[in-house]
Amino acid sequence: MLYPAIRPYETHRLQVDARHELYLEECGSPDGLPVLFLHGGPGAGCEEYHRQFFDPENYRIILFDQRGAGRSIPHADLTDNTTPHLIKDIERIREELRIDEWVIFGGSWGSTLALAYTQAHSDRVLALILRGIFLCRRSDLLWFYQQGANVLFPDYWDDFLEPIPEAERGDMMNAYYKRLTGNDDLVCMKAAKAWSLWEARCSNLQHDARVIESFSEPHTALSLARIECHYFVNNIFLEDNQLLRNSDRLEDIPGIIVHGRYDIVCPIEQAFALHHAWPTARLDIVAEAGHSALEGGITTALVAAMREIHEQLTRA
Repeated sequence: MLYPAIRPYETHRLQVDARHELYLEECGSPDGLPVLFLHGGPGAGCEEYHRQFFDPENYRIILFDQRGAGRSIPHADLTDNTTPHLIKDIERIREELRIDEWVIFGGSWGSTLALAYTQAHSDRVLALILRGIFLCRRSDLLWFYQQGANVLFPDYWDDFLEPIPEAERGDMMNAYYKRLTGNDDLVCMKAAKAWSLWEARCSNLQHDARVIESFSEPHTALSLARIECHYFVNNIFLEDNQLLRNSDRLEDIPGIIVHGRYDIVCPIEQAFALHHAWPTARLDIVAEAGHSALEGGITTALVAAMREIHEQLTRA
């Protein structure tokens, strides 16, 4: 169960370059253990329930909307929006908030970014809590956007195919990118909604209207689809398999990996691959769960992991 809803005790608008301004908030206890929440997508933005994975009496909870997402501006913007830029933004936030070390919490794309940031700045990370591991290898992207998940959800896949002419369906990511970055706003929004709905429908083992509604909202759908597609056609601006190859940089960092047994968006093989490369982390497999953090078993495991990490770090 999540903690009760809370409101930020402080919000910030952080100008990270001449173009991008990030929305940033702090919740919980100003004197608590700092934890940074990294949202998914990329492009999804933070939601109010994201504050509720953490005990507000024990944690200084920091959330921000990544470039182009949520309340950050310009909305859905792709200029200078890459993984290295996001890593620099995280360091800028840490410095602005005068935090020496912090816990990093990320799910789905948030787990990708958490790994990339930690491998670049391992001296700043006290612990990692990761959910729904997304390694973003070429094979992982093709599984969900070309051939793999479609055989499990053929009805949803038909709706995903619909905006793309048959002649272009051999490369769905680039076909969508063409429409999401074109000059026709109606075509762009139609593609954005189809892209986002495909992901939302596949995210839960059991249908969850909250996820469908959130991903279908036009503001979220546009940033999610445009930014995800931008990252994916550019191999997330990292070398293929870079996150596993650099896993030795994680060996001294405590970690808990939470993954749903029936995750279709990011199949559990990705969590196993990370666990084999980073054996000091613990892998918690949640039975009867898919990809979404809102599934009961996933939520329970994440809340328990944050309690455990707090106890472990405060004892140390």
